[in-house]
Amino acid sequence: MMRIITNLLLLAGCLSAQFLPAHGFSDNNSDLQHWSVVAENKTIDASFLMFKNGDVYLETAQNEVIHFPLAAFSEADQSFVNNKNAQIEQLNHDRSAIQSAKNTPYKGNGSWIVCCWALLLSGGFYALAGRQKRRLVTAALSVLLLGGLYSFKADIAEKLLGTDPAFIDSAFQPFKPAVNTFWDATYFYVESKGIPDHQMMVGITGWQQQVPVPQCYIGTNAWPIPLNPVIAATPVPVNPQHFLRGAVAVAANGVAIFNPYTNTGVDAFLDGQLDNFGGHCGRADDYHYHTAPLHLDSQTADILPIAFALDGFAVYASHEPDGSDMAPLDANHGHYGTDGVYHYHGTTGAPYMIGNMVGQVTEDNTLQIIPQAKASPVRPAGTPLQGAVITDCQANGINGYILTYTKGGQTYSVDYNWTLTGQYTFHFISPTGTTTQVYNGFSQCEVPSATKNIQLKAQKVVIFPNPTNSGFSLQWTDTINPNDVQDISIYNLKGEMVYQAHQLEKEIILQNLAKGIYLIKIQLPTSQFSQKLVVE
Repeated sequence: MMRIITNLLLLAGCLSAQFLPAHGFSDNNSDLQHWSVVAENKTIDASFLMFKNGDVYLETAQNEVIHFPLAAFSEADQSFVNNKNAQIEQLNHDRSAIQSAKNTPYKGNGSWIVCCWALLLSGGFYALAGRQKRRLVTAALSVLLLGGLYSFKADIAEKLLGTDPAFIDSAFQPFKPAVNTFWDATYFYVESKGIPDHQMMVGITGWQQQVPVPQCYIGTNAWPIPLNPVIAATPVPVNPQHFLRGAVAVAANGVAIFNPYTNTGVDAFLDGQLDNFGGHCGRADDYHYHTAPLHLDSQTADILPIAFALDGFAVYASHEPDGSDMAPLDANHGHYGTDGVYHYHGTTGAPYMIGNMVGQVTEDNTLQIIPQAKASPVRPAGTPLQGAVITDCQANGINGYILTYTKGGQTYSVDYNWTLTGQYTFHFISPTGTTTQVYNGFSQCEVPSATKNIQLKAQKVVIFPNPTNSGFSLQWTDTINPNDVQDISIYNLKGEMVYQAHQLEKEIILQNLAKGIYLIKIQLPTSQFSQKLVVE
């Protein structure tokens, strides 16, 4: 009899342990191990990042990513890598519910663990009960088991819900109409011309002789953000070996954000290639950032992201989504929020925004994430101009700019403009004269106007009418219990709270609320979610 009870205790303990909260990504420095590089007769203390194309990628205590061929290591290290890689491949093979549950704080622990202990107690009664009463205990055990499995399945299903496009859209609202957004079942799309509302290029000391030309990131060439991001089994580093072409994220103002390292493998900021806002122009004269656009935080609310990575996860500035100060960051330069969803943070120091790409992405053979928008060059790429310092860049009418720089104590400028049909004229002005070059390129475009009728993808609650001018009602779906609502708050895009209720309110009346875009946040016991509201 005691043996039966002991076995039941062990079973309940094992089941409980399987569903205890797990950490996401820890600091790699705490996972350092000794590696024997036999080919070079040396040892290295580093953490394992990934095994790709026959190379083993490691991260040192100084956050430097290094790699060696697998054959360069000792047999023991090779065995470790092969075993680790086999585990990763197995996880990728069944990545959906299991991977999501393993890499995110699990909301359903309580009900499942209670069910385990209820099964334990029922099993004890079964062992002690007489033969006639065991039938009743067996029936109770069956009901408990089915209930636990249903609870577990429901919690996993909730974890697999994608990102609410209304929430993503709220991050871009402060920058419209310079940007426009739309979405389908797979991607959230951002349309823009890639030109910010701040001054560009000033402060660059390592100039590549490129200048800002508006691009056409619209329609089929809009920036795509995955609506259903999937945690990668092994996050891929954003470093000189990966993502050296194209963007890794798009800022809330519609400007692309590239790897901090350029295609030559140098840190663009430390090399003097970036302006006062962390941006410069690429080989296609396309303006983009290489560091986190922290300046956008002053133009939006702390509770809203300043960017979205192309793996689908949000990027915040120095505050958490709930407005609190930024929590400690993991090796990927982010962490899981209180809502159980991963997000990154931008900082002033390296890696500036994304240390490793947490979500699954596809990198093509040119080291670029696909799919993504494409810039169109109108002239051959420039070359570095040693000693040049950019001092000014101002609009020259509607369709052009004048960029001014100094070199050797003298002042130079590039005065350029374009026609709507795609003719680009560049005047290179120096102390000794002017040289003019004309190029035929793409026709400029306009960012489409946002549609007035906003369609929300409501995953948990429907808000109607939306837009509204006096009030709205909340209609709950069957994925949550309305009695679990702890708080309903409404914020304007400055982050100011304009309404709050600490209990369920099915109908909310708005009085003297200015026209504009608002964000509704609904707090549940273990999570929170947001919807956009338009007041006319």
